[in-house]
Amino acid sequence: MPRPNWQISGRRNAEEEAEAQAWVEQVTQERFPPGRYEDALRDGIILCKLINKLMPGSIKRINTSGGDYKFMDNIQQFLHGCTRYGVADVDLFQSCDLIEQKNIVAVTMTLYALGRTTYMHPEWNGPHLGPKPAEENLRNFSEDVLRAGETMIGLQAGSNKGASQSGQNFGATRKILLGK
Repeated sequence: MPRPNWQISGRRNAEEEAEAQAWVEQVTQERFPPGRYEDALRDGIILCKLINKLMPGSIKRINTSGGDYKFMDNIQQFLHGCTRYGVADVDLFQSCDLIEQKNIVAVTMTLYALGRTTYMHPEWNGPHLGPKPAEENLRNFSEDVLRAGETMIGLQAGSNKGASQSGQNFGATRKILLGK
């Protein structure tokens, strides 16, 4: 039984979708067709064009007609392109999320993950989407500093000084009746 639209849209964020759409339009230099966001992305054509702009020539053939099977192929090509570009597998939506329009939030989050990954590619001079990912901040401590740290008990460990259960009384006491 299909879920009502209000249940699906309850999790969706129109601002994030609009921001993702604007980013895709800037990168591909093409406007979305009129209509709903998910309908414009459903055939995977725009997504394939997007990944081809980020990695030229990565998708050789984009299916522009042929029904759901061909559109699913477009989406799969886009997802493989995302992986090759550096997007983590956990950030990718499932192709059925878009084809069946069951989880548009996951599609938007994948676009954000792809937009964040563009920061990692110095050859990309175009727009980015989302915050810049944190970079590794490797620190090297001397042996003396490491040894000194082993002797200290940090405040995170807390203290059990004076801890006991005396004086605690939760609810009624248990009555044991003998001889019944």
